[in-house]
Amino acid sequence: MNFNFDPWFLLLTLALSSVGVVLLVYGKKQARIPYIVAGALLIVSPYVTTTILALVLVGAGVCGGLWAALRMGW
Repeated sequence: MNFNFDPWFLLLTLALSSVGVVLLVYGKKQARIPYIVAGALLIVSPYVTTTILALVLVGAGVCGGLWAALRMGW
C-alpha cells in the first residue's frame, strides 16, 4: 500500500476528520440523520482519497450535500 506523507495532505486529513467527528457527535445528540451521514463520510473520506485535490473535492461535495439536504428540510 502506498502512503502519502505530504504535510498538507496530513493537515487536511486531520481537519476534515475533525469536522466529521463534530458533525457525527452533534447529529447523534440531536438525532439528525444528515449530520450523522455527513460526519461518517468525512471521517472515512481520507482513507479512500489519495491526493489533496481529491480530498478537497470529496470534502466539498459532502458539505455541499449536507447543505442541500438541510435546505430541503431533512
